[in-house]
Amino acid sequence: MNPLRVDEEQLRAWRHHLHRHPETAFEEAVTSDSVAAVLAGLGYDVVRGLGGTGLVASLTKGESPRAVGLRADMDGLPITEVAGREHGSATTGRMHACGHDGHMAMVLGAAAALASQDFDGTVRMVFQPAEEPGRGAQSMVDDRLFERFPVDAMYGLHNMPGIPAGHLHTRAGGFMASEDDFEIVVTGRGGHAARPHAVVDPLVVGAEIVLALQTVVARSIDPAAPAVLSCTGFVTDGARNAIPTTVRISGDTRSFDPAVQELLERRIHDLATGIAAAHGARAEVTYTHEFAPTLNDPAAAARAVAAARAVLGAERVDGDCDPAMPSEDFGVFARHVPACFVFLGNGTQPGRGGTPLHSSDYDINDDILADGVRYLVAVALEELRQAP
Repeated sequence: MNPLRVDEEQLRAWRHHLHRHPETAFEEAVTSDSVAAVLAGLGYDVVRGLGGTGLVASLTKGESPRAVGLRADMDGLPITEVAGREHGSATTGRMHACGHDGHMAMVLGAAAALASQDFDGTVRMVFQPAEEPGRGAQSMVDDRLFERFPVDAMYGLHNMPGIPAGHLHTRAGGFMASEDDFEIVVTGRGGHAARPHAVVDPLVVGAEIVLALQTVVARSIDPAAPAVLSCTGFVTDGARNAIPTTVRISGDTRSFDPAVQELLERRIHDLATGIAAAHGARAEVTYTHEFAPTLNDPAAAARAVAAARAVLGAERVDGDCDPAMPSEDFGVFARHVPACFVFLGNGTQPGRGGTPLHSSDYDINDDILADGVRYLVAVALEELRQAP
């Protein structure tokens, strides 16, 4: 095997260019142009237009039928960048506030490194649109991603502020939670605030529903099964001197187990409609599945941990970390092929990698880019070494 060469200056150049030109979900045309040009220049066969602006770049060496996918997300967020930096966003109202620019640079770096490596099989670089709204992975699957570009396993990563820079965390099984959204519309009978006896007050009903929902996780879910239920909005159509007719309650739930998802949905519906009926009001519940849980395949996770320890050092790898309640669109891919997702530490100090994701002053830590490349190359080669 040839020694791994990582051009850190090139990684920074790619990352800074992508950071300056952010695009949001399903609009990543310029981004797609940029990464496609780099991959074609490295000798990869590039196919574009999957799921909208997504692309797959493939490189085959040897005769093995095995194939491995490395995934990067492409979209930025509708946020105006406030931190003054030379490579700051050139587009007002758009920025890479989640580090997808860095993820793309790492996968490009892995593509460059693998192009110079001896391996037997096929490596596929999968650049996905629209991760932030949780729609891009399914759009690529609907475009027959895995039928057209089969892989034996897929690997992805996300930078994570709060974890020391260059440390890698993952686990087998439930790694990141699903996200489901709900809206409850309570309809009563509005009227004058001075005559509450003549109305059916949806505010009182809504408040009781919000409080009752706090018992779902505490009293309906097995304590060993992680779950979160949060009410995040409470809006009425009333005025200062009028009791409203409707109240809208919005929120979301997080879980890992489909049975828990179903239980959360059922309890929200039963509590909302039952409480409303008891007060002479009506409640309508809308419940939608936004993100699939990210469930790491045990064998793929074991290979990821082994690869990370080999290139980062065992002291920097936690192969049995706690599950995380945020959600990731990578979970859709993991439903179709064996897959493993990992966190790569971005740093712990604000301004040095510790700034929270989705902040207007966030920036991925350039110092972790090479670590990400080394891990991605190592896990790809480890996967290709498995028996057909």
